[in-house]
Amino acid sequence: MLDVLIVGAGISGISAACHLEKRCANKSYAVLEGRDNVGGTWDLFRYPGIRSDSDMHTFGFSFKPWANPKSISDGESIRDYLKEAVAEYGVKDKIRFGHQVVSANWDSARDVWCVAARNSAGETVDIETRVLFMCSGYYNYAQGYTPDFAGLADFKGELIHPQKWPENLDYAGKKVAVIGSGATAVTIVPNMVDKAAHVTMIQRSPTYMFSRPAKDAVANFLGAVLPSKLAYALTRWKNIYFQNATYKGARNNPEKTKKLLLDSVRKSLGDDYDIDTHFTPRYNPWEERLCLIPDDDFLSAVKSGAAEVVTDTIDTFVENGILLSSGKLIEADIVVSATGLNMQFMGGVEFFLDEVKLDLSKRFYYQGMMFSGVPNLIQTFGYINASWTLRADLNSVFVCDMLQQMDRQGASFCVPELRPEEASMAPQPTISGFNPGYMQRGIHEFPKQGEHAPWHNTQDYLLDRKILKRSLFSDGVLQFGCTESDAQTRVA
Repeated sequence: MLDVLIVGAGISGISAACHLEKRCANKSYAVLEGRDNVGGTWDLFRYPGIRSDSDMHTFGFSFKPWANPKSISDGESIRDYLKEAVAEYGVKDKIRFGHQVVSANWDSARDVWCVAARNSAGETVDIETRVLFMCSGYYNYAQGYTPDFAGLADFKGELIHPQKWPENLDYAGKKVAVIGSGATAVTIVPNMVDKAAHVTMIQRSPTYMFSRPAKDAVANFLGAVLPSKLAYALTRWKNIYFQNATYKGARNNPEKTKKLLLDSVRKSLGDDYDIDTHFTPRYNPWEERLCLIPDDDFLSAVKSGAAEVVTDTIDTFVENGILLSSGKLIEADIVVSATGLNMQFMGGVEFFLDEVKLDLSKRFYYQGMMFSGVPNLIQTFGYINASWTLRADLNSVFVCDMLQQMDRQGASFCVPELRPEEASMAPQPTISGFNPGYMQRGIHEFPKQGEHAPWHNTQDYLLDRKILKRSLFSDGVLQFGCTESDAQTRVA
C-alpha cells in the first residue's frame, strides 16, 4: 500500500511529487498519468505559438528557478523545464504512464483509498493508498468544447480544435478563420500570419487584452548580478504582489482599469480603429480572464492587416467558409474552433465512500482543496487570477504538513467536518464573480464554497499562504483519527 497516490503528471502532480521528495522522503508514493509523457496541458496542446499566459517566475515552481530569459515562454521550453524538475528530484521512476484512473473507493474499515485505473493495454489495475492527491486539472483532456455549428457538414475545408492540433498542418497560403476571443485564439492568430494568406478572428464579443514584454528586464538584470535562487525569489515576489495589486485594483475600481486597458489597445492600433466594437467587452475587467499579449504580437498582426478581427455571430457554415449573422462571408480553407474547453471535475473519476457513490458537488470545499466529510482526499485547483502553480505549491506543502501531523498523532485519516452551527450554511458556487463560458457550462459539477473560512475559496494567494502557515490542524474542522483495526496493526 502507498502512503500517497498522485493522479496527474502535469504541473500540479510534479509539484506534489517534488515536495514529497523534499519533505517526506520516508513516504511511499506513485504518480499515475494517463498520457505517455509528463507535462499535462503542456504535453497536450501543440497549436502554433502555444505559450504561458502568465509569467514563468510565478508559473514556475517555488523550488526551481526559471532560467530562461523569456518570462512569457513557449510550450516547448515549459515542457523542458518540467522534465528537468522530474529528473532533478528523482521523480521519473515514480510515474506510471498510460494509467487512467476510473474510480476510487474509501474503505473506512481500513482507512484506505482503493483506486481502480485502466492501463494502456486496457487492463484494470488496483492500487491501495492512504492519501489520494488529485492533480488532474479541471478540464476534459479527451474533448474540447465545440458549439453545434449550423451547416458544418457543408463546409469543404478543415475544422480543427486547438486541443487536437494536427501534426505538420500545412496552412501556407491558405485563408484561416479562428473562432474565439480568448487566450488560445489570441495566441494562434499572430503565430499563423507568417504563412497563411490571411487570418480572421471571429468573436461574438471582445475580451480585455493587455500587452507586456515577453522578457522581464528586471528579472534578467537581477539574474545577471545575483545568485539564481535569490534573483528568482525576488522576481517571483515582485510579480506576486503586482498580480495581487492589479487584480484587486480592477475589482475595486473597474472603470479606471477598463480605461487603462482600452487606452493601451488604442495606442497600439491607432485612434481610427473601432475599439468600441472589437475590443470593449460587455463586462468589467476580471469577471473573465484578461488576455496577455507578449510584445504586442496580436495587436501588431491586426494593425499590419495580416490579421483581422470581426465581431459578429455565426449564422451557418457554407462550402467555402462561414456566413455571419450580418450577412458577411468569411472565406476560409481552415477553421480553428478556439471555442474553449469542457470542464471535468477531477478527471471524471467516480468516487465512493464505503461503496456508496459520492456526489462531491453537494460537499463544501475546505480551504479550496479538501471536501467536507471525505477523508484523505485532496485536489489542486489553481487560481483564476494568478498563476496556477502558486496554488499547486501551497497544496503540495499542505499535504506534506498533513502527513507529518498524521504521524505525530498516530492517525490514519484526516477529514474536514462541518461544525454543528455550519450544518445549514448556504452553498455558493466554487468561484464567485468569475463567469467565462466554460465556467457557466461546468461549474455545477464542482463542490460548493461556504460563507466564511475555512470553507471560503479566497482566490487570494497572499491570504491563502498566510492561512496555511498557521496551524490548521487545531482549527476544530480538521479531524484526525484511525480505525480500530488500523490501530491494532500499528501495535502489532
